[in-house]
Amino acid sequence: MLEPGSVVPARLLTPVVPVTPVSPVSPVASAEAVASAAALAPGDAAVPVPDPERLVHLQFRRFAGCPVCHLHLRSVVRRHAEIEAAGIREVVLFHSSAEELRPHVADFPFAVIADPRQRLYRDFGVESSPRSLLDPRAWGPVLWAIARSAVEVVRGRERLPAPRQPNGRLGLPADLLIGQDGRVLAAKYGEHVYDQWSVDELLRLAALADPAARYSVGAAGPPA
Repeated sequence: MLEPGSVVPARLLTPVVPVTPVSPVSPVASAEAVASAAALAPGDAAVPVPDPERLVHLQFRRFAGCPVCHLHLRSVVRRHAEIEAAGIREVVLFHSSAEELRPHVADFPFAVIADPRQRLYRDFGVESSPRSLLDPRAWGPVLWAIARSAVEVVRGRERLPAPRQPNGRLGLPADLLIGQDGRVLAAKYGEHVYDQWSVDELLRLAALADPAARYSVGAAGPPA
């Protein structure tokens, strides 16, 4: 696990769905990383972490189509304009393949990264554990997420996850707020599947990290 004050090595990450670049490539990113990203997805814009022009909110989620992940991420989608106005770039990782992820995240306005080998999960100390689902605090959100997802699938707005998940279904979430210089400004490693920052918490943390940042906390929607 990374603690606040840790320094994150520069990386270029390739989103599964191209996103509009919001900042230039980090000058500290290695030429090898640039070449690797270009080889993986020619023509797609690589996402720099850290970003030299804004904070990065790095989210570690579970598998493609995970109902609990989508319950939370829909709150991020709804308030993405607020997040961007606060000078934050959203980068969300899943431990599924790019091919499996694309149909589930095609309408997300932020970068979604496939990490099927869980290399970044290991680098950042993000774990899996039976307590992700066994913790009683997770049961309510899990039931709500499954019910919501079932309705959306019937309406044709979402797809069911694949029945087999090579990296399992016991992943724990994690949130990191990373400064322009690569320092970890705040970190949260979830104790159960729905233990993450809400959008309001993210905006408050960003304001504490950069008091000059513009942000507003809007009304909360469904569980975030």
